Amino acid sequence: MASLLIKNARSIVTMDADKTVYPGGSLYAEGQEIKAIGVHIPYETADTVIDASGKIVYPGLINTHHHLYQTFTRNIPWAQDCELFDWLLTLYDIWRHMRPEDVYLSALTGLGELLKTGCTTASDHFYCFPDGISGELIDEEIRAAAELGIRFFPTRGSMNLGRSQGGLPPDEVTQSIDVILKDTQRVIETYHDDSRFAMVRVGVAPCSPFSVSEDLLRESAHLARSYGVRLHTHLAETKDEEQFCLEKLGMRPLEYMEKTGWVGSDVWFAHGIYFNKGEISRMGACGCGVAHCPSSNMKLSSGVFPLRDMMEAGVKVGLGVDGSASNDASNLLGEARQAYLLHKLMSGSRGPSAAESLWLGTVGSSRVLGWDDAIGSLEAGKAADLFMIDSRKLEYAGALFDDTALPVVTGISQNVDMTVVGGKIVVRDGRLVGIDEERIAAAAQAAASRMVQVAARHTGVSYMKHRSRS
Repeated sequence: MASLLIKNARSIVTMDADKTVYPGGSLYAEGQEIKAIGVHIPYETADTVIDASGKIVYPGLINTHHHLYQTFTRNIPWAQDCELFDWLLTLYDIWRHMRPEDVYLSALTGLGELLKTGCTTASDHFYCFPDGISGELIDEEIRAAAELGIRFFPTRGSMNLGRSQGGLPPDEVTQSIDVILKDTQRVIETYHDDSRFAMVRVGVAPCSPFSVSEDLLRESAHLARSYGVRLHTHLAETKDEEQFCLEKLGMRPLEYMEKTGWVGSDVWFAHGIYFNKGEISRMGACGCGVAHCPSSNMKLSSGVFPLRDMMEAGVKVGLGVDGSASNDASNLLGEARQAYLLHKLMSGSRGPSAAESLWLGTVGSSRVLGWDDAIGSLEAGKAADLFMIDSRKLEYAGALFDDTALPVVTGISQNVDMTVVGGKIVVRDGRLVGIDEERIAAAAQAAASRMVQVAARHTGVSYMKHRSRS
């Protein structure tokens, strides 16, 4: 079992229950597990020794919501100024042309960017399965995660309510209930690991109220609970979704989830902007979690998440990047900063401190994923998942007065110096270990260009132009 010693750090920010910070601290791990942490620990050597002089050590960030396949539709001019429903309708016509290799490359790209910005655990919601393409697309993401060394929580998404049945997505990217449930069962049985230091856990994730049927929601919940895995879906993201539910279903989004069995301590929703006070109280009482995605919510003009109301009601809240195409980045440290600034703007003194924003992306996110026994903070007995920044860099000069707040309040360029997952170095000197970044970047851009070009031939849309505002 390999061992790791990090010594002489400027400080170790633990995010434990006491918010302990160890100036001049050290950390020792065997295998994936932290065995000792503090200023004076009884370890002087290990298989890998890192002199962290000048470095600040933080718990690895945890991403609770993403769509990695959307990495290849970032910065598309035709979709840049759309709100959610029009944005989806535009991009479905591109996504329907993705191949298994595109899914693999987009996952390498998105997960690699997450690792380089301090994220050590990432959840992903994969729900788009084009006609005529292998249904085993989520396997490509899992393959990419294993190569990078990131802790991964893919959720097998689904859509079965196409336009011909009154839903939003084109029929060409939906599947039948039988196909969905059979493959979801396969993914769980093949990949899910419920051990504390698992590298892959699996969830069940029908896409949204406007793209799945009531039967699929019920059957998916039953399947997930029969295997003891978690449930995830989009909910209360926009006013359009709320109106859809009221008109088509005769009830508000959360009422629909309650009716179909989609509430409880094993459920987390993405976005959660348009819950009222009573709904927030019910969510807190039953233990639901929410992935807060501030950049995506701002870009798509969706609204502002009621962060303080959620936290005061006991709702579990973590941070998510959301799809790269509604964010244009896979930067969870950036999301912590966005959450900090957005809620300062909207809520003043009720907004989170920088330390609270970091807590959301670490401990808060671990609770949303039901994984707080192993990740989210740096403590003996937990996983050696962490990142480091070098406090001696120019961008931190004049700011070294609060190490906990530092990465949230300073700067926009947020690549970290080192990322460690399960005691293994996966980013060193700001670069992915064992990955040819330039080769992957070139292959990824070529695949993205092909998808857009094929879509343009099929639709006649010039995706490189901005829509007319007339």
